[in-house]
Amino acid sequence: MHHETSLITILAMGFVLAFALGFVAIRLRLPPIVGYLLAGIVIGPFTPGMVADTALAGQLAEIGVILLMFGVGLHFSGADLMAVRWIAVPGAVAQIGIATAIGTFMAMSWGWSLGAGLVLGLALSVASTVVLLRALDERGAVDSVNGRIAVGWLIVEDLAMVLALVLLPAAAEVLAGGSLQEMQLGDVLLDLGLTLGKVILFVAIVMMVGPRVVPWLLSQVARVGSRELFTLAVLAVALGIAYGSAKLFGVSFALGAFFAGLVLSESRFSHKAAADSLPLQDAFAVLFFVSVGMLFDPSILWREPLAVAAVLLLILIGKSLAAMGLVLLLGYPMSTALTVSASLAQIGEFSFILAGLGIALGLMPPEGRDLILAGALLSITVNPLVFAAIDPLIKRLRGRVRQGDADPEAANARYRSLQGELAKTRERAEARAAKLRLELQELVKKFPIFAGIDPHALEDLLSYFQARRAAPGERVIRRGDRADAAYFISAGAVEVAVGGKKIRLGPGDFFGEMALLSGERRSADVTAVDYCELLALDQRDFRHFVARNPALKTHLDAMAAQREAMNRQVETSGPAPK
Repeated sequence: MHHETSLITILAMGFVLAFALGFVAIRLRLPPIVGYLLAGIVIGPFTPGMVADTALAGQLAEIGVILLMFGVGLHFSGADLMAVRWIAVPGAVAQIGIATAIGTFMAMSWGWSLGAGLVLGLALSVASTVVLLRALDERGAVDSVNGRIAVGWLIVEDLAMVLALVLLPAAAEVLAGGSLQEMQLGDVLLDLGLTLGKVILFVAIVMMVGPRVVPWLLSQVARVGSRELFTLAVLAVALGIAYGSAKLFGVSFALGAFFAGLVLSESRFSHKAAADSLPLQDAFAVLFFVSVGMLFDPSILWREPLAVAAVLLLILIGKSLAAMGLVLLLGYPMSTALTVSASLAQIGEFSFILAGLGIALGLMPPEGRDLILAGALLSITVNPLVFAAIDPLIKRLRGRVRQGDADPEAANARYRSLQGELAKTRERAEARAAKLRLELQELVKKFPIFAGIDPHALEDLLSYFQARRAAPGERVIRRGDRADAAYFISAGAVEVAVGGKKIRLGPGDFFGEMALLSGERRSADVTAVDYCELLALDQRDFRHFVARNPALKTHLDAMAAQREAMNRQVETSGPAPK
């Protein structure tokens, strides 16, 4: 029987060649991305030998972009984005305008139309957040002030490109040479307004509803106790919001995934979600770069060498110089200007999306995509060298402090202000983490039975607990009732009546677990002696948690056996004398 193996072929050959060439690239002290791109060229349609399914590769790459942008949202909170807004928003918008103008002028000098030039300029103006994050991560600079500015700058670029993606179809006829009188200006403005309205509505819904629904959903999944199901839930959130945003609001997959991560970043599940989705992010990121290599026609390098050189110069020098000037103009130090300049000296995923849309709308000729891909391949390859070149310059600038000169960053008022704002953001995040650690420590201190449990499992336990209170004289458990929960006493005291005797339990004690373990009805009455604060663990959560922690189950079984023996002894000896 014949089986279609296109998917298996591209996964097998893509990963095998990416691994081999990526390993060679690292041995040659080149970034592994170069190897991944070369792997795509090898199995692409423009080189001899085996040819993989290009369309299928593009879809797999889109999944990679979704997961990577989801990771960006997870690690870059809204507070960080707001902190850098005064440099990232004006700087990115102005830099896009300058680069687009240069690209448009360059394309029109080749005889292209205004629409083709505009698409080319936009595609060359935006850098890849994926490539930047990898470059910053290699240098341990993701959480630095300059790193946050650079990431914020590129996030603003991504948002601007999303706007361009939704506006281009509405303006395609005008850009293609149509007349506003023929098309009716009102219709064009209506299309643009509807498009902007959809984007605004999507962002509003996600940011208002998402923080309530997504953490709650993951909390319910975490209660089940299945790691596989939690990972599946994280992927469902990322892919579901990305797909839904594209189908319902016309927003790109990448932006939808970014906001999905942003929504989850403020919840206590963000670290677990990031850790569980990381392997898939890495795998599909490789496929993303392989698919880019597959689309590249190497013959463009000798067919249009001057055009390729012009595109590369715009990416590496034009954008970088424009960004450097804008950063300095906005009042920030040279170290920030150099970091942002190096960050922009490449293009990536949004450039490919814009190129594909421009060709589909008939605005740009196919050779435009080849030029963009050539610029992407070469600039991504060269970008690590650009960062390597600025590192000594930044160290030299900071090294002047040892020679008695003023620290250029410390002396810059805007930089100090932003540094303080980012520090407050980090302090708030660290305070949340410290609060969680303290809660775990207090939980173990108050209930020693949990002492040997993994901290991640304790985090899950905290989410399972439901706070309850009981007034003096209130019956918490009634003999003969079905078991519905186990109770842990945080404050106050209760009285357990069994076999005519009364046992007093206080903070750190727990009750109700025996019936849950045995499956039988309650065998005692439990009444609050004074005002009690209880942590209740319902039947389903109790059984899931105990099943996942064998040592705890062994301890509980031993305690249950001791209590059962005591209860039998009480019943045998009869009621206590009055």
